[in-house]
Amino acid sequence: MTDATSGDRARTGSTAQPTGAKGPDELRRQIEQTRSQLGDTVEELAGKADVKGRAKARAADLRDRAGAMTVQLRSSAAQAGHTVQGKAGRAGHSAEERVPDRARGAVRAGLGHPRVLLAAGAACALATAGVLAYRHQGHR
Repeated sequence: MTDATSGDRARTGSTAQPTGAKGPDELRRQIEQTRSQLGDTVEELAGKADVKGRAKARAADLRDRAGAMTVQLRSSAAQAGHTVQGKAGRAGHSAEERVPDRARGAVRAGLGHPRVLLAAGAACALATAGVLAYRHQGHR
């Protein structure tokens, strides 16, 4: 090995061609090119080594994505709420139109006397419980 740098090249695995500069200007150009490549490599390695910075950037990205998803979910929920509210309102009006006038009067009267309505409901519940108990004992 007559060239002192060829041994270094063999050890590092460099793919650069053997240096055969044809003058000081060519040598300066090669040195500048090597410095530029080395600077890019160092910058790339520094970026990979900055775990804290990368983690902060990733956290900021995830926060932004979560915020966007939150806005989208709230919008979807509000739209679903309006849809359900509209359907419930239409169903209520439809049911109201189908109820006979006599039943409407009974409901209004019941709302005017809640104790009577509660007593009637309790009596119905007791009667139903009695019938179910009777059937459960084997009487049909």
